Amino acid sequence: MKAAGCVCIITDTMSGAKAERPGLTAAFEHLRAGDTLVVWRLDRLGRTLKDLLETVARLEYEGIAFQSLTEQIDTTTLTGTLIFHLFGSLAECERALIRERTQAGLVAARARGRNRGRPKALCGKDPKIIEAARQQYLEQRTPVGALCTLLGVSRSTEE
Repeated sequence: MKAAGCVCIITDTMSGAKAERPGLTAAFEHLRAGDTLVVWRLDRLGRTLKDLLETVARLEYEGIAFQSLTEQIDTTTLTGTLIFHLFGSLAECERALIRERTQAGLVAARARGRNRGRPKALCGKDPKIIEAARQQYLEQRTPVGALCTLLGVSRSTEE
């Protein structure tokens, strides 16, 4: 880091996978517009591409450049900025593909008769018993707790 010309070196002993890291927080408090945040490797700044992109976007918004020594990415240069924006475009495309695959999977599951979520509590119960319980409830002849016991459901169950 010193060989790269870093004046202030802040180390973080926490994993890059953690969102809240004291070292990163201290670095953001120290950095000012016109400064450059230098990391040894990209994975020291964040574990997912989404996190990296958000962090670099924040740096860019605050007028702070970014440099990764191992990957040789430097947003102070046009090429470095281009490479980082390409990463962002690829990540956005991947998120869209995942969304499309998920939607296609849900449509296929529905076509096979599978519905998302928990099955209805009264599904599969004898409709005559359900109707009799409904009538008793409407006529207030039987306490709700007794009807729930009869149907084998809790008081909070909805139809």
